[in-house]
Amino acid sequence: MTIKLNQTEAVSMATAIKAGETTAEILINKCLEQIYENNRTLNCFTAITTESALNAAKQIDRDISQGKNPGLLAGIPFAVKNLYDIAGLTTLAGAKINAENPPATQDATAVTKLKKAGAILVGALNMDEYAYGFVTENSHYGATPNPHDLSRISGGSSGASAAAVAAGLVPITLGSDTNGSIRVPASLCGVFGFKPTYGRLSRAGVFLFASSLDNVGPFARSVRDIATVYDILQGSDTRDPVCTKRSPESCLPQLKQDIKDLRIAIADGHFAQGGEPEVFTAVEQVAEVLGVTQRVTIPEADRARAAAYIITAAEGANLHLDNLRIRPQDFDPATRDRFLAGALIPADWYIQAQRFRRWYQSSVKEIFNDVDIILAPTTPCIAPLLGAEKMTINGEEVLVRPNLGLYTQPLSFIGLPVLSVPIRRINGLPLGVQIIAAPYNEALVLQVAAVLEFEGLTTEVK
Repeated sequence: MTIKLNQTEAVSMATAIKAGETTAEILINKCLEQIYENNRTLNCFTAITTESALNAAKQIDRDISQGKNPGLLAGIPFAVKNLYDIAGLTTLAGAKINAENPPATQDATAVTKLKKAGAILVGALNMDEYAYGFVTENSHYGATPNPHDLSRISGGSSGASAAAVAAGLVPITLGSDTNGSIRVPASLCGVFGFKPTYGRLSRAGVFLFASSLDNVGPFARSVRDIATVYDILQGSDTRDPVCTKRSPESCLPQLKQDIKDLRIAIADGHFAQGGEPEVFTAVEQVAEVLGVTQRVTIPEADRARAAAYIITAAEGANLHLDNLRIRPQDFDPATRDRFLAGALIPADWYIQAQRFRRWYQSSVKEIFNDVDIILAPTTPCIAPLLGAEKMTINGEEVLVRPNLGLYTQPLSFIGLPVLSVPIRRINGLPLGVQIIAAPYNEALVLQVAAVLEFEGLTTEVK
């Protein structure tokens, strides 16, 4: 059986391996071959775990031959953003400074869980330094271009995590999302990117950026793969005190094409302005397929974005104060300058931002008394050009880095579960639409996404 990594679902590949139609070793060898062949151009991987991956593949094949259950994702290659601990590798978090640290002694919880499910780690992925950015243009480790157009960015800070899936190098990756760092690159690269409810998945063994905002989550090319990885990663973890004690809830049984009882609305106001016309067209495409006409206004979303910036900058700078004082020259200049600005934010600004956060959370909660799902653009435009400091959106010139999170930041600010769904665009660069729900309603998000996939709205960009 011939398996193409850029065309086949991870779950389907695992089923084929367990059925003896192919082997984990064949699949991993093919995966590694593609990584080595393409990484010089795409610059997705900062480390490739060749030896351990091949050893793991051989063990999976032995287990299958002995009648053992190798796990739901038996033999499936995956990779993680290089802020996840990988035993034996130094956790870079995109930083030159971190390269001086000793290797991690154990895997991050998320890595451990995927391995226990039979998935095979093949490497670590490039990112913006310390996850502070939306572009994955790293002064230490280079830029990761967009696989659909190498002259454009892949987004960030989990840009290589999205690009590796979009390019077909691996079917599953893990990233992190503070203000949109999963959803923005998912949109620009044309893949699914999922940010679950804040605290739903363990961040243990992940180098944090802004603790009160940070999430981990998967990228994939299908809803079923996203749901499968999410199910595997659920569960409380004593290593991460933020990780909820809430019981895991499988989303896989919810992937059905019946959403007639769901109350779905389009976000207007902040989410219906500031972007190129094509991003709103994508939302309307989704609304038409779902039969949605209702609109809702999320109040003060622009202030939520500003407050999120204050909290992000202050918490992020606080983690790096010592190095900012004694070795500022060793930071990526773009990261350093924003951290220095964050270090100067008055304490009362941070307190006021947290107070506003509580009010905003309560206001959005009231909206979800009347609707189950909200639709909004993911990014205000297609991928900007590599190296561009500014971009023109709807006739107005704006800065790239702060504005790519225009529609993602007000949502992660209060920990909502959101999936960026790639929308079919013939002869156009990718764009995503956000499917948003109230906290802990991941199953509803994935159910709606499954309908869009079934209706053919999420097919690959041509």
